Amino acid sequence: MSERNRTKVHVIPHTHWDREWYFTTSRSKVYLVKHVKEVLDALENIDGFHYYLLDAQGSLLDDYIRWCPEDEERIRQLVSAKRLMTGPWYTQTDQLVISSESMVRNLYYGMKTAQKYGHAMKVGYVPDAFGQSAQMPQIYREFGIERFLFWRGVSDNTNPHTEFTWEGSDGSRVFAVQMPFGYYYGGNIPENEEDLIPYLEKQIGALERKASTKHIYFPNGFDQAPVRLNLPELIKRFNALDTEREYVMNEPERFLAEIEADSQDLPVLRGELMEAKHMRIHKSIFSTRADLKQQNNRIENLIANTLEPVLAISHSLGHDYPHRIVEDIWKLLFENAAHDSIGGCNSDTTNQDVAFRYKQAYDIALNLLDLHMRMIASTIQQKETFAFTLFNTLPYVRGAVTEIEAYIPEESFVIRDTKGRELAYTIVEKADQTDYVLGQHIDLNPSRKVHLPERVYRAKLLVELQEVPAMGYTQIVFDFSQGATPVIERRNGDTIENEHFSIALQANGTLQITDKRSGQVYADQMVFEDNGDDGDSYNYSPPERDLIVSSAGSQMSATTTQTSVSQTLSLRFTLDVPYDLEERAAGITSGALPMQVEISLRKGENLIRFQVQVQNEVFSHRLRVLFDTGIASALSIADQPFGVIARPTSLPEVDVWEREQWQEKPITIEAMQSYAGLNNGSHGMAVLTEGVREYEIIGEQMDTIALTLFRTFGFMGKENLLYRPGRASGEKIVTTPDAQLLGELSFTFGLHIQVSGFDEANVARTAREYLTPISSYQQCDFLNGRLIFAFRDEERVLDTDYSLMSFSDDSNVVLSSFKKAEQSEGYIVRVFNPYLAQSANVNIHFNQPVHAERVSLREQPLEPQQRLTEGEEVVRLPELEHCKLMTVLVSIYAEL
Repeated sequence: MSERNRTKVHVIPHTHWDREWYFTTSRSKVYLVKHVKEVLDALENIDGFHYYLLDAQGSLLDDYIRWCPEDEERIRQLVSAKRLMTGPWYTQTDQLVISSESMVRNLYYGMKTAQKYGHAMKVGYVPDAFGQSAQMPQIYREFGIERFLFWRGVSDNTNPHTEFTWEGSDGSRVFAVQMPFGYYYGGNIPENEEDLIPYLEKQIGALERKASTKHIYFPNGFDQAPVRLNLPELIKRFNALDTEREYVMNEPERFLAEIEADSQDLPVLRGELMEAKHMRIHKSIFSTRADLKQQNNRIENLIANTLEPVLAISHSLGHDYPHRIVEDIWKLLFENAAHDSIGGCNSDTTNQDVAFRYKQAYDIALNLLDLHMRMIASTIQQKETFAFTLFNTLPYVRGAVTEIEAYIPEESFVIRDTKGRELAYTIVEKADQTDYVLGQHIDLNPSRKVHLPERVYRAKLLVELQEVPAMGYTQIVFDFSQGATPVIERRNGDTIENEHFSIALQANGTLQITDKRSGQVYADQMVFEDNGDDGDSYNYSPPERDLIVSSAGSQMSATTTQTSVSQTLSLRFTLDVPYDLEERAAGITSGALPMQVEISLRKGENLIRFQVQVQNEVFSHRLRVLFDTGIASALSIADQPFGVIARPTSLPEVDVWEREQWQEKPITIEAMQSYAGLNNGSHGMAVLTEGVREYEIIGEQMDTIALTLFRTFGFMGKENLLYRPGRASGEKIVTTPDAQLLGELSFTFGLHIQVSGFDEANVARTAREYLTPISSYQQCDFLNGRLIFAFRDEERVLDTDYSLMSFSDDSNVVLSSFKKAEQSEGYIVRVFNPYLAQSANVNIHFNQPVHAERVSLREQPLEPQQRLTEGEEVVRLPELEHCKLMTVLVSIYAEL
């Protein structure tokens, strides 16, 4: 056979290093030290051992150097020579469960880490993540990555070959190569000659039948596998025994360059890669360990939506920006963002480590936010004892009913804003903490008179704010010279309303929602449905004999609370459910699921808020809440990273998957970022979630949104599930009692009803507001002490109102990030188009002249440079098409 026609087999030595799984991070790190030392020795000392792929995770080198700093120069030399390959990821992140900003920062810090050691691999290497997001081509290209190497998500009925062009939602394209049989395919190479020849013929032959070129990717390695020290010698033997092929040791960048040069007329695959015919996608992993998912989502929203913008505002007022602290918070999240960790498909002891990292990240973020709000509040011109600084981290003026936590005295008061307007409010909760608070007060300057109230209550208030400046702050003050205690009316009632909706509890235990804007009545809403879960940490799967229990028909006790700013309907009821899967199969319901639900309408708000508490004392089940839209639809609508996606509500593959022996049943349980729903062009409905990002469209007409609240199970892995036949995905011997989520569980979500088409309804903007509450800081002398640490008196020089940046009134983009730039004194503004059809644009107004230019997600200038303004206060962005994102670097002109 001529050289031209010979198959070239690229043997890629590598490891796939899970940082934790059924084992803990501690075990993984200890063994990583031994592994990396062996890799370094092999690369330096074994003739012909040219390359090694360290799983494209920069965090592994950070972990190693922390314990072996003496090897940093060795690593730097090998990475710089492109022999030890790492990056572009910091950890091998999931792409569907975590937020868009979390993905971007993972790549940013991953490439930064790899570059620190000499080189970041420009390959979208994803050996084991459970599916590929439709927006990854755009994200990859923004990081200078034009080639993609992966395993899960594509099967032969979609593309029979391993090479194709992948086109994302926005139209961006990357060259893609699949490892069709997994990253571990060449991990076990026999050494006896009589075994080696048939092994090569079988393994390489199967890859050749998949390939559309003469190039074959043959990975040698698997999970936590030791380096094959005699691999160069084995490759020599391959070449001697198999004269029909050429075997070379290589690494992904060189391999992809060669195969792309030989590829032509490639098919184009578009959108999400989520097909599970030949490999498992574990689609319902979105709801595994709902408690951990809630923590992740809460922290992601806190950092990107609130903390980073407040830090940018603080920096603009003269304070240092704490880059390293923010980086540490993100890296704690990245440790949890790896596909096993964020999936929750771990042992209980590993998930305890995950939970602790979430606790650390949240505590650091919350206290950093508190400090910078305090540094600003303590320098604002203030005469009143009781003043609150309110921070709006969205780019437009906001005014709405907002929750504020405060320490207040016993007296009655009115609340005023900086324009003297009286603000309506109510006190939702109130607890006496006089001794605790006043006992911690510290007088740093005893000569200065400080007002100490006789009694102090920790309270939660709802306040109707009028105007909080865009990307800035304002103050409200409590005036004790007048006022009366707000009236709160509590009664045994079953209806509430505001300007937009009227809600009534029906006799069958469901809600009837009347939309006052359109007159449309939505009956039988908010149905809680409990069914069995015979799955494991990877997959939801119904039992062979299930019993579905619905709240429709339940007897509920109802009370209402009415104030000047809100109305709340409170429900108590109990679902009689099976205690476990055995009872469920027998149709027995000896278990109980006590539930409390609060449905709230705030004054002027086009949103219905829900808070659900469940006392879970039963096993192996799933609880969802259903909303019947009345819209029979072939497509659901949900947000995805930097955009929106329409997905089919039914799949034709369901009819053939068993006959074709798919690895998993094709299901329409889907992921979202913050909302999901249906719209028919004239009206629609969407659920907004702060918790589990999982939904499904169900019903005979595919008209009902099912939002998953939680699911529980008892084993890491199980065999022969209805939705996943065959072997267990995880370790079937590992029990997971923590995953039964016994005890009190709490969930919050919203319902958004639209009286227009989807694009006109601005659902994404509502969702962003829902997940970005206005933050507040109480500046009172009597609080200065051990409670929050003592502060010295600062010179009060700041105005009571401040706005750093705002979007024009006609803007229709969504802000994804506003923060200080990583590599300059400027600020990063990242926006995206949230619409299905229409384009989006914005003019950004700053409070002083600026220089602005478009940059990549890496915050690097584009080629050619795309300057947007020079010395003006307005930055005019070009139009954004469907699902397009844009990042802008804005620098204060006077500082340049």
